[in-house]
Amino acid sequence: MNRVVRAHMTSPMMFPRMDTAPFFKVTVFEQEHFQGKCLEFTSECCNIHNCGMDNIRSIRVESGAWVGFEHHDFQGQQFILERGEYPNWEAYSGSLSYHTERFMSFRPIYCASHHSSRMMIFERENFMGRCTELCDDYPSLEAMGWFMPEVGSMHVQCGAFVCYEYPGYRGQQYIMECERHSGDYQHWRNWGSHCQTPKIQSIRRIRH
Repeated sequence: MNRVVRAHMTSPMMFPRMDTAPFFKVTVFEQEHFQGKCLEFTSECCNIHNCGMDNIRSIRVESGAWVGFEHHDFQGQQFILERGEYPNWEAYSGSLSYHTERFMSFRPIYCASHHSSRMMIFERENFMGRCTELCDDYPSLEAMGWFMPEVGSMHVQCGAFVCYEYPGYRGQQYIMECERHSGDYQHWRNWGSHCQTPKIQSIRRIRH
């Protein structure tokens, strides 16, 4: 029997308005298939080591949408975590191009919305060149008329999206939020510390 410990983080947080905020709750486990030590969170964790765990190997998201990170302080590979169970690395990795089982930090995605998600993607950096508005899920950008494998910059007007390196929601994951950088991602290096290429070939909305 696993004993759930409720972790209360003391670092300063910015919370959304209570009249619009969903409840966020996630339980993380030290071993695969929800075994070993487990901790319950309702807010961000910048380093699971500080909570007495070596690593996170399975996750149960009870409410809200979250993003996990390979390294502490929200660095490295990103993993989108929506409501459901993730018994092992393969369940949340999104078929990453390289294998990593390290999972050290995570935070809620407060701006994920059931109601409205909208973003603009641009051909070149700094919001230059051809642009297209997205407000749905797109398993293939090429199929919807974006005839290039790369995106130069993005502006998230509302909600949150997860962008994938390959069609079919596969490969590296990049979480784009209207509340981060004021929704402006002027260069592909703004997408995350792990980003090494502007290749984006599928995009979908994040909904809590």
